[in-house]
Amino acid sequence: MDFEWTTSCRAFGDAAEWFVTTAALAGGRWTEPGLGEWDVRSLVGHTSRALLTVETYLASPADSVEVGSAADYYRATRAVAAGPDVAARGRAAGEALGTDPAAAVAALAARVVPLVAACEGTEVVTTIAGGMRLADYLPTRTFELVVHTADLAAALGLASEPPPAPAAQAFDLVAQLAVSDGRATALLRAATGREGLPPGFSVL
Repeated sequence: MDFEWTTSCRAFGDAAEWFVTTAALAGGRWTEPGLGEWDVRSLVGHTSRALLTVETYLASPADSVEVGSAADYYRATRAVAAGPDVAARGRAAGEALGTDPAAAVAALAARVVPLVAACEGTEVVTTIAGGMRLADYLPTRTFELVVHTADLAAALGLASEPPPAPAAQAFDLVAQLAVSDGRATALLRAATGREGLPPGFSVL
């Protein structure tokens, strides 16, 4: 557990640093297209919630563990993630970043990463899916940081790769979801150059 928690903390911190660095390159492009119906500001706002929810949930301890893994979290929240409220929360989070979104996310990361590093991973927090150990919840936040920072880099036209530790953790979660949902063959064949993924393929 100690080694796994240390690895997860490092991955989360590295992912947060990549997000902060990428957001700083947005310059004045906050109203340009970001992802789907989001502009760059809204995409950054949504991504910042990967940091903010950790802080919020740590302040809301749960009495019991109801969700036992990061993969279970994504399976439990699929309906919520597909709802219209996600887009609205992203826009609201983007507006909440104020006149200097890049500085706001840097300050948020500077506050949350040390907060996580001071934890043991055994803390049980209240998430939208139910009570979870922080050690199980944190990889979902690293995943969100990795995926959406990649989205942000693409929106800004940047060639950028995630740091190794968070990238590896994100791929591990993708693999778990693909295997459990019976989608491993399609993913493996695409990753090894056999054929492209089916239209609309997603493990989420």
